[in-house]
Amino acid sequence: MDWSDTGPPSLPPLMTGEATDGDPLTVAVARARAGTDAGLVVHRVRPDRLSAALVLAPEAPLGEAMAMVFAVANGFADAFGALAPSEVAVHFDWPGGIRINGARCGAIRAAASTGRPDAVPGWLVIGLDIPIFAPRDTEPGEDPDRTTLWEEGCADIVPLRLLESWARHTLVWIHEWLETGMGRLHESWRGRFYALGQEVTVAHDGAALTGRALGLDEGGGLVLKVGGQTRALPLTGMLEQV
Repeated sequence: MDWSDTGPPSLPPLMTGEATDGDPLTVAVARARAGTDAGLVVHRVRPDRLSAALVLAPEAPLGEAMAMVFAVANGFADAFGALAPSEVAVHFDWPGGIRINGARCGAIRAAASTGRPDAVPGWLVIGLDIPIFAPRDTEPGEDPDRTTLWEEGCADIVPLRLLESWARHTLVWIHEWLETGMGRLHESWRGRFYALGQEVTVAHDGAALTGRALGLDEGGGLVLKVGGQTRALPLTGMLEQV
C-alpha cells in the first residue's frame, strides 16, 4: 500500500476535517455539543483501520433525519466501488453493518442529541468504521464471517483516498435526500441489503430478536416477520450513548 500520501484529506467545500487519535464518533459528538458547524468530518486514518464521523444539524425530526445513515452507507458503497476491483461486492446489514464479499467488514454508527423520533435533534453524528487489515495476532480467515479490505484483494486502496471519496459521495446522497426525500436512498440501500427475505437476528431493546427480514418501512426501520407477527424496528434503535 502507498502510504506516501498522508496529508490532510481534500474534502468538499461544505465539509471541514479534523484529525484525531481517539474515536472519531466520540470526538465528533463532543464538537457537536460544543456548537461546531455542521459538515465537520472527524477522521482517524491508520494503517489497519479507517474511521470517520460526520457532524450534521438536521432541520427535520430525528425519525426522518436518520436517513443520513443510508446516505453515509450509500456514500461508502459508491466510493468503495470506484476504488476497489470490479468483482468485489458491497452489501449492508440492518441497521449499520457493512459486508465485503459477504463477510462482515466494518459498520456505520450513529449518535444524536435526542432519541425521540418526533423531536428535531440539535445535532446528529454519523460514523464510518472500516478495517483495512487484521491485527498482527489474528490470522487471515480466522473468523470466516469477518474480513478486511486486504483479505478481499483491496490492498491498493489508499485509506486517505477512500475517506475523500466517501465524503464526496455522501454529500451527493445528502443532497439527494434534501431534494427528493427518502425514495432513492432506500432504493439504493435496499438493493444491497444482504439478508433481504432471509432470517436474521438483530439487537432490539437490549435483546436479540430473530425473524425474516421483509424490507424497510418509510423511516428506514426494519420490517421483521417474527412468528406470526410483523414488527417494525425503528432505525433510532442504533443510536449510541456517547
